[in-house]
Amino acid sequence: MQNLDFSGFGQLAEMIGKIVSRLYGRVRFFPYENRHSGAHTDCASCQTALFHLYHRRTHVWQENHMNDVTPPPAALRPPDEDQAIWREAFKTGLPTLFGIGAWGLVVGIAMVKSGLTVPQALGMTLIVFGGSAQLASLPLIVADAPIWVVFATALVVNLRFVIFSALLAPHFAHLPWQKRFLLGYTAGDLTVALFLQRFPSEEPALGKVSYLKGLLYPNWVSWQVGSIAGVFLGSAVPTEWGLGFAGTLAILCIMIPLTVNRAALCGVLVAGATAVLAYELPYKLGLLAAVLLGMLAAMTVQALNEKREKREKRLAARGEPRV
Repeated sequence: MQNLDFSGFGQLAEMIGKIVSRLYGRVRFFPYENRHSGAHTDCASCQTALFHLYHRRTHVWQENHMNDVTPPPAALRPPDEDQAIWREAFKTGLPTLFGIGAWGLVVGIAMVKSGLTVPQALGMTLIVFGGSAQLASLPLIVADAPIWVVFATALVVNLRFVIFSALLAPHFAHLPWQKRFLLGYTAGDLTVALFLQRFPSEEPALGKVSYLKGLLYPNWVSWQVGSIAGVFLGSAVPTEWGLGFAGTLAILCIMIPLTVNRAALCGVLVAGATAVLAYELPYKLGLLAAVLLGMLAAMTVQALNEKREKREKRLAARGEPRV
């Protein structure tokens, strides 16, 4: 049997191994050294073919990765938790906790005064966790209104939380749904407003989750402490103390800081005027109408403001004077 020379195949395999290593992520380029013996006459053609294969594969790899729009991996995202930022958030929300606790106290007393038992009132404050919806539902429950009216009223009053969730969603879309559910449950008017003032951009930033938790959890605890205290103290508080007026003052303390632009101010004015004009409607439906019209007015003004700002930007880009 004729003896075969396998040295050329070994050298070819070595060259292919080096080129494959370049194709799969080797950063440093190792130039190929011609070590072929004269016995391998096809070495030049092999090198040419493999050279073209290398450049074709490299070109395809570059095209695929330059067009890649996949978001950066979690390892590149700044940490969501940071104790210093949590303390910063707590200090930011601290001045609002007294008003939230007082508002919860008024709502707790109102639930007991309206005829709810202590277990019912505790269940309502822990499950609903919405003072406006609770107060709007209580007169309907006392008046034996249809259950759908009670639920519809509470739903409409709390529709603002749909807007809050839409504003917060881009910041926390990477979190598991269980964590997002908990953050959504504990969200409140002031806490969302304070968070968006601190993080107006949706870009990843250090300690976003810690900052939101530092606002939400103390707010939730303050509300529940005040509300539960009101539930147990409700039977001992005389009606002539005028806690309804105190509740109105607490609401004003919460509402005024949220009126930060013309859209919010327009919504407040329209809602207040509608509530006064529709006061005589049965089942407190004037409140429902006030919330709907107030939200519609605020959204309309906001949309008009955005259109005006876009028009002004276009005029500024063209160098034309503002109208």
